[in-house]
Amino acid sequence: MREVIQEAITILENTDPMVVATVVRTKGSTPQKPGSKLLVRSDGTGVGTLGGGCVEGDIWFAASELLRNKGKAQYKEYTLNEELAAEEGLVCGGTMYFLIDPIYEAKDYIDFAKEIENAYKGGTSVAVATLTKAPVHKRYQIGMKLLIRADGSTVGTLGDIKIDQNACENAKQLMMYGKNEYVDFKNGLEYFIEAFTTPPQLVICGAGHVAKAIYPIAKTLGFKIFITDDRKEFANEKRFPGADKIISLKPEDAFPELPINPNTFVVIATRGHRYDHIALNAASTTSAGYVGLLGSKRKTILVYEDLVKSGVSIDRIKEIRAPIGLDIHARTPAEIALSVMAEIMMFRLGGTGKPMKLEGWRVDKIFQKLSN
Repeated sequence: MREVIQEAITILENTDPMVVATVVRTKGSTPQKPGSKLLVRSDGTGVGTLGGGCVEGDIWFAASELLRNKGKAQYKEYTLNEELAAEEGLVCGGTMYFLIDPIYEAKDYIDFAKEIENAYKGGTSVAVATLTKAPVHKRYQIGMKLLIRADGSTVGTLGDIKIDQNACENAKQLMMYGKNEYVDFKNGLEYFIEAFTTPPQLVICGAGHVAKAIYPIAKTLGFKIFITDDRKEFANEKRFPGADKIISLKPEDAFPELPINPNTFVVIATRGHRYDHIALNAASTTSAGYVGLLGSKRKTILVYEDLVKSGVSIDRIKEIRAPIGLDIHARTPAEIALSVMAEIMMFRLGGTGKPMKLEGWRVDKIFQKLSN
């Protein structure tokens, strides 16, 4: 998505028009999820993707037609039935809803795009709400936008103060992790809100075998990675090549040196109970949205007792993920790393952690269908 924002800035700085098509919601199985974007330039070329195939082709055509005719923003529903999906080689069947948003003048979007890019770079998190449906009234127009900053200040409007206030409330949680949401407000008003923040950051406190196994998985998943351990023979570039920052300090000294924000995930995996307590105590005072402790339930209880004695609130302790990881009966460092990162991704993406195995009744339905 970031490449779409960066290209939008380049195009608008050259005063060229463009169209940004966004998946704003989906039903059933679809090739892309809400937030996916396609930018179509005035010459017909584009950046980004909506999933390929007939879906992308039709939206691309609609975007080109808007540019040619200087049309207004459109909200479009696209049903991808099983037969059509099969023809396109897509094993899915659902409904996708798009906002096809033409931008003809730089002043209409470039400042928003620059604030979004700044958020990606580590600046203030922002959210952008866009009106997708509204009753026929001169006050409302599909494509109206409201930019919301982390400090609560705003630019633009969705049409009136009540819907703007609703968008501001929803933005608070979304900005923590850069998520999006489709909102059916009321009286026929609907909007799509998407938040933008820094890439996810992972702090691994303790540079032992499990940390070394976690590192390449997290790197592949796009996390910025910070390693802390007071033992230089463990916390070094040879063991963690390409880490964004390596700090050879004790936990209580290392955390103040890190740019921790709500989109930061902390894994405590030190070499012992005493260090775990100190590290977890230090992590619990930060704004990190996720803090997890590696170890057994017995060790977790002992560490929690130490945290209570140190004055950490019960609410903060309950937020800690300990023992960390999903239950896959992991034993080796590689298996434990997989368990830990699976839970982190579940937390970050809003998953349940439940198996995705096809339900028995669906298998029965297949047999019934083919038996007739």
